[in-house]
Amino acid sequence: MIHVGIGYDVHQLVAGRKLILGGVEIPHSRGLDGHSDADVLMHAICDAVLGALGEEDIGHFFPNTDPRWKGAASRIFLEEAARHVAMRGGRIVNIDATLVAQEPKIYGHIAAMKENLGKALGMDSKAVGVKATTNERMGFLGRAEGMAAMAVAAVDW
Repeated sequence: MIHVGIGYDVHQLVAGRKLILGGVEIPHSRGLDGHSDADVLMHAICDAVLGALGEEDIGHFFPNTDPRWKGAASRIFLEEAARHVAMRGGRIVNIDATLVAQEPKIYGHIAAMKENLGKALGMDSKAVGVKATTNERMGFLGRAEGMAAMAVAAVDW
């Protein structure tokens, strides 16, 4: 049976951090603030996969109060979500995600993001959709104070 999960994440942009999205380092004057590498795209996808399994969210498995995850690559979180799918004898059918960011432009990085996401989830990158949009200069996202991502995962288990 196909189960669907939804994920959402948001992080503030700050000076002095690398900007990592979909496991790709993107040149920018600021990066996302968080306990791990703050990869907002991977975090949203992780929550979507966990949601499709009826599990708790990413913070339950990787709490920001645990020093083990300080600066951790978010790929670890996706690999763990995929492991939970495999433990149930399931498979991730597809992922669809949207990044909301006023800047920088990321279109040129999407293919690398899809490849990274597919590898971390143990699936064909052709079944991973990644899109980007702005917030039309409205709100904190539109003022480029942060970035958000939303994702949907279909998991057969």
